Amino acid sequence: MGGWTVLCERCGAEDPLDSAGWRCPHCGAAWILRGPDLFDIQRLLPAEHTLWRYEQILPTARSEAVSLGEGMTPLVPGELSGHPVWFKLDFLLPTGSFKDRGAAVLVSHLRCQGYRRLVVDSSGNAAAALAAYCAAARLECHVFAPAATSPAKLAQARAYGAEVTLVEGSRERVAATAQRAATADPAAAYASHNWHPVFVEGTKTWLLEVWEQLGGRFPSACFLPVGGGSLLIGAWRACQALPGPYPKLVAAQPLACAPLVQAFERGEPDVSPVAPATTLAEGARIAAPPRGRQMLAAIRRSDGWVEAIDEDSLVDTLRQLWRQGLYVEPTAALGAAAFRQAVARGRPMPAGEAVIVLTGSGLKTGSLALE
Repeated sequence: MGGWTVLCERCGAEDPLDSAGWRCPHCGAAWILRGPDLFDIQRLLPAEHTLWRYEQILPTARSEAVSLGEGMTPLVPGELSGHPVWFKLDFLLPTGSFKDRGAAVLVSHLRCQGYRRLVVDSSGNAAAALAAYCAAARLECHVFAPAATSPAKLAQARAYGAEVTLVEGSRERVAATAQRAATADPAAAYASHNWHPVFVEGTKTWLLEVWEQLGGRFPSACFLPVGGGSLLIGAWRACQALPGPYPKLVAAQPLACAPLVQAFERGEPDVSPVAPATTLAEGARIAAPPRGRQMLAAIRRSDGWVEAIDEDSLVDTLRQLWRQGLYVEPTAALGAAAFRQAVARGRPMPAGEAVIVLTGSGLKTGSLALE
């Protein structure tokens, strides 16, 4: 679709989306997508119950979409720390995580560009989502994952037909290996959920849905887990599409790996890498997120804040969610834990609805046992 360009977050270089790579070729920083951002409610597609109802502000036409029925997940009432909240159930998407939103739009976009093979680096939900949408699009998918990844985590991607290659070393080494493989293959594209700006355009649809589900208004605050940042940056992209007032965006990271929290609390303009420790919230264990500048901007512009969650709080919150019938994986409990922590500290909460985004299904970690 025309009218879309990418802008480098650091050096300001700008290119048409269709001719741009996955990051700025001049300085190596992440792209920011620019396009038809303002949503006209009169042009909503009410009969379309997937995220493609927002076609007018997506970079791929609905007629070109690869879809598995993703979108319009339930928004249900619940309770945390004695306070009423709303839970956005994105763990009910087709492959069991919010990553389906970004995968649907990114795979559709790259298929339209003529690629026959997508290269992915992930050990979890992104690998499963991109492999599933590649299968639906009849594209090949090659997943690179850390050698230490649990075989059960990659079983879903393999089931969709993806080729899986295990790489020794750090998460950054895995990404570099995938990038080299994509560069060496003219028929392949590097489909990175952590780098590609089109992925974010898919994830922004969760907050557009919430806006509709609350009767045409945003909640007062959103609490969400953050690793690579697509859920958070997508939320701010959704705010740009509609009139305010906008929600405060509260980013939750595990204390064991909290580079965004560190940068925010120090007032820094970008996120610096940290040395990650072990955490149950493996999906948020990203020590050097590529879109750090964009994450910090989203939090600050929304007047939000950050929370670092220790493992005891994460486990206790996970149990509380399960007891409400919400069977999610540990990473998905970070937002709920952040809400509870803010309440316990006596932080003044904005008046109005608080939405907790639940991002991944507990069925992905079925072997998890909490004593």
